[in-house]
Amino acid sequence: MRADAARNRELILDAACHAFADRGPDVPLEEIAAVAGVGVATLYRRFPTREDLLEAVASRHIELYEKALRKGLADPDPWRGFSGFVRAATEIQARQPGLAEVLMVPCHGPDEARSAAVFEGYLELVHRAKLDGSLREDYVPEDLPMLLMANAGVLRGTSATAPRAFKRLVEYLLQAFSCPSRRPLPAPPTPAQMHRAMNNPAD
Repeated sequence: MRADAARNRELILDAACHAFADRGPDVPLEEIAAVAGVGVATLYRRFPTREDLLEAVASRHIELYEKALRKGLADPDPWRGFSGFVRAATEIQARQPGLAEVLMVPCHGPDEARSAAVFEGYLELVHRAKLDGSLREDYVPEDLPMLLMANAGVLRGTSATAPRAFKRLVEYLLQAFSCPSRRPLPAPPTPAQMHRAMNNPAD
């Protein structure tokens, strides 16, 4: 990529991060282009669709998830490793509440392998905690995306007035995850259903 094209891409991403954080994922792309100081045509050359731009913004945060995953996997206590990763994922959302839903967009392209590696590491955390007996057996991987969706809603409603309220939700759910199963849970969403929900949150 030529230097000027690479510079324009970073300017657009900087503007998009701030715009999405302040006003959510539906902010007009024309406004993002104006803040970035580039033409709308330049924005669309770099990011042909809104989804492409959302994905690029989300990919900037992969390093934060990778760091949280490394810490979780390095912890000798399986429950502490699993619950620490869950807390870290919700903290990443809380740093920029307006991006809470954007950060759940699955990554494709160059960052797809990194995103997949984070998910595989998360599955290892789940496996270790179940093997240890500290995570309930009927927990499924799709429960974390549901938690993050719920957290996004809490952040959207409370970030301006009670910015730490989300922590109470997370701790409630972690306690539920760690409790022995007393009654059967409703059937979880399938991986395909959750994938569609994460890609099309308004549907």
